[in-house]
Amino acid sequence: MSPTLEDFDYHLPPELVAAYPAQPRDAARLMVVDRATGALNHAIFRELPHFLEPGEVLVVNDTRVFPARLPGVKESGGKVELLLHHLPVPEDGGEPAAGRAEAGYRGRLRPGVRLSFGAGLTGEVLALPRPGVAEVRLVSSRGGLVEAVQAAGQIPLPPYIRRPPTAADQESYQTMFARKTGAIACPTAGLHFTPRVLAALAAQGVETVAVTLHVGPGTFTPVRTRDYTAHVLAPEYYELAPEAARRLNAAKAAGRRVVAVGTTTVRVLESCWAEEGFRPGAGWCDLYIYPGYRFRAVDRLLTNFHLPRSTLLLLVSAFAGRDLILRAYAEAVRQRYRFYSYGDCMLIR
Repeated sequence: MSPTLEDFDYHLPPELVAAYPAQPRDAARLMVVDRATGALNHAIFRELPHFLEPGEVLVVNDTRVFPARLPGVKESGGKVELLLHHLPVPEDGGEPAAGRAEAGYRGRLRPGVRLSFGAGLTGEVLALPRPGVAEVRLVSSRGGLVEAVQAAGQIPLPPYIRRPPTAADQESYQTMFARKTGAIACPTAGLHFTPRVLAALAAQGVETVAVTLHVGPGTFTPVRTRDYTAHVLAPEYYELAPEAARRLNAAKAAGRRVVAVGTTTVRVLESCWAEEGFRPGAGWCDLYIYPGYRFRAVDRLLTNFHLPRSTLLLLVSAFAGRDLILRAYAEAVRQRYRFYSYGDCMLIR
């Protein structure tokens, strides 16, 4: 019988969901999973250099999370909250302070409703293209639209972190590699890195290369079909710069391993791989990886612990095997690891 979505489930005690990041970041726990032997070893993240070899290439996602959660009010006075799926796109021929975006929403909406978010940012509902999603036109009365969103919005912590965002989350929910603004969720495998860990890796000859994938709804939309192969992943914007592709191709030609930091990085690398090597480019990535996929670009994976029945757990299971991953997760629960975005991580070798 073919596996179904229920075969990628596991029990997690709710108290193991991390509400805050480890302090310092590199004090997070690290499980090292050996695909060849099935061995599971326990370490601290700052010990990562002990488990990588000189010449390996660490590939990180340099996207930066923007405050995509917009709490506001309707013209009637009722509360509403938008979760922007991407930064607003300026309207052709329009003023730079206006743009359109797709957003999830909480509250009742209908086309034509006007919204106010503070900081000079207002909106109008243009359409409700599908359940729970609105197309909105946003306008800033105080200058640039992106700046207005930055001022009015909140960092969009995942719903399983059952607390309101704080000022500290503005930076703690960003990786040290965050450069290019555009994500609505953090590529959390990168959260554990600190300057001292990166310096130790560089000192032993581990190279670091950055790619970009602006995390959007595609990464975290739940799989709602029992046959998980029928799920469709919404596209997310990516970039692989020519210089990054050149360095990655040089590493592959020399037989050096590529270590992906996070599932988003995996999807960029696998999407950009061709027979001749990595192809630079920019566009929309909708690669959906589940068991049976043959990896061509990525040799090792550093990743957090993911939600049951999620596309992220399916990807990790494709990389290491379902049985090994579920055994590793069961061991993490027994050892009281911290789970999800602000939690601990694993290195799959």
